[in-house]
Amino acid sequence: MGRCAALRVLGHGDPSRAAPATAPLSKTVRPATDNRPETAERGPPDGAFTAAGSVRGMTTSFDAAAPQPPLPGSQGPTATAEIPPRAVGAVAMSYAPDPDGDPDPGEIVWTWVPFEENDGRGKDRPVLVVAREATGTLLAVQLSSKRHSDERDWVAIGAGPWDRAGRDSWVAADRVLRVHADGMRREACALDRGRFNLVANRLRELHGWR
Repeated sequence: MGRCAALRVLGHGDPSRAAPATAPLSKTVRPATDNRPETAERGPPDGAFTAAGSVRGMTTSFDAAAPQPPLPGSQGPTATAEIPPRAVGAVAMSYAPDPDGDPDPGEIVWTWVPFEENDGRGKDRPVLVVAREATGTLLAVQLSSKRHSDERDWVAIGAGPWDRAGRDSWVAADRVLRVHADGMRREACALDRGRFNLVANRLRELHGWR
């Protein structure tokens, strides 16, 4: 199979690779250097950490519980949504990848994707954009590294730079997603036309798209 052409990355890595939690700072106690009793007025010796994480002459702040910003495509008017394949009307698929920072048909991009239960939960994952709608939104199908051999609703596309582990991927042709340009986290690559056509042909068979 052909190689996937890399595009400009807009994000900063996968959120699944979270940084390790900062280890709590311990209080350092030094013995007094004279016979005077330690008092609150004197404060800790230079360089000693207080229980609050402050160093004499310098203040640091650690807030492990600080809220993280929502993932692009996870909420609001630009949220990625699952739609019935035949509810979108006539769909004209196209292959027009362009490394312009916006999602285009033929590209694999990362966005938040709702779980099949559609209960408000979801996951950041790669999707293949297959068509652009008149309103400016895009239609896409999700990728999975879980093996789906011999399943008609899944199309094997092999490996590519969208998966850092180099695992093979399958495209879910039976599940259609509506993606907004502002709901995309980053471009991953442009899928070669041969593999794109494999997916497009299956979508034509399943949904009657052009």
